[in-house]
Amino acid sequence: MLVVRPITMSDYDALHTCAVESGHGFTSLPVNEELLTNRITHSEYSFAKHDVTAPTDEGYLMVGFDTETGEVAGTTGIEGAIGWDVPFYSYHISTVVHSSPKLNVNNVVKLLTFGNNYTGCSEICTLFLRPEFRGGLNGRLMSKCRFLMMAEHPERFSKTIFAEMRGVSDAEGNSPFWQWLQEHFFSIDFTMADYLTGIGKKGFIADLMPKLPIYINLLSKEAQAVIGQVHENTRPALKLLEKEGFTCRNYVDIFDAGPTVECDLRNIQAVRDSFRAKVSVSEHTSSQDYLIANTSFEHFRATAAKAAFDAESGTVLLSPEAADALNVADGDMVRMLAQ
Repeated sequence: MLVVRPITMSDYDALHTCAVESGHGFTSLPVNEELLTNRITHSEYSFAKHDVTAPTDEGYLMVGFDTETGEVAGTTGIEGAIGWDVPFYSYHISTVVHSSPKLNVNNVVKLLTFGNNYTGCSEICTLFLRPEFRGGLNGRLMSKCRFLMMAEHPERFSKTIFAEMRGVSDAEGNSPFWQWLQEHFFSIDFTMADYLTGIGKKGFIADLMPKLPIYINLLSKEAQAVIGQVHENTRPALKLLEKEGFTCRNYVDIFDAGPTVECDLRNIQAVRDSFRAKVSVSEHTSSQDYLIANTSFEHFRATAAKAAFDAESGTVLLSPEAADALNVADGDMVRMLAQ
């Protein structure tokens, strides 16, 4: 059984393994001991922080672990509000018309405009599931457990939730979009730029990034072709988010031009469809799968399990194994989402 819980410092080696296996372009998991340690420390602080009535600098990092072996299968996270400590940059794609009635010329062109439009929004991030665990409901659990948390504790998150999707790059970490930027404005390769961003050293972006809008039709054909496209390994995650109601509002990443998708918290399908139930610990024969989370924040737990829910009484039968994984007992409340 896979169970999601808040990360602790004892998970450092497992997080480092995830960082190595995630490969190039995974900005939030750079292979850097100081950064990974700081992320764990900040997450421990954030989960222990009480009386949060609005999102500020909190960052919640979790791991999924196998209850049989204790092995960490992957990681997933939420940033309460980005842009508080370091700027968060993105490109917005807009359309302008260059028209001359006298010459009977009417050209529609697209621009990339540099900005900080997501400042203060909550970001779902750092979703990585190791290949050997990518089966069953594990992927859904690692992604949607965050929405169960948001539904239960909405005061900790912003009205707008967004996610940066990994853009197109090759096995060596070369991005066609970045190659054009590098040639004209930078002197460092994509992997170095991505790494510096991951460890929080973003000053070079503001220093070197073009301040005026960029005409997309002036970019190389290779760069134009990947704007708004996702990395092959990211397609399943994007499809899952799209089913939840996330959509791209013409914002893309400044390095690889991967799409940024967003949704109002109240309109996320898992948030709308999840519900609370009172626990009754008992063996049962139900074949209905649910994603289930306890209602604690500091000691958050989530798992995928079969359960028997009775709508009339608002009670759910959980097996002793599932109840133990969630740290709940008879009479406790859980939040559930049918699968």
